[in-house]
Amino acid sequence: MYLKGGKKMSEKYKLNSHDGLKILKGAGIAGAGAVLVYLIQIIPNVDFGAWTPIAVAVGGILSNLVRKYFTNK
Repeated sequence: MYLKGGKKMSEKYKLNSHDGLKILKGAGIAGAGAVLVYLIQIIPNVDFGAWTPIAVAVGGILSNLVRKYFTNK
């Protein structure tokens, strides 16, 4: 049996490279969530001072980069 894109499904009790990539992607999302929670706790204690506008711009750029990375195929 084949998935979309012609990738072959793995057999029962076995993993193929497609499964491995899906697992790594899920681990990356879980790790990013953990980092985000950590940063939310740390950021109120940080004062960027005159660099606040640049920090906000960089944060927006990074969030867009992450969104595009996970939505594009």
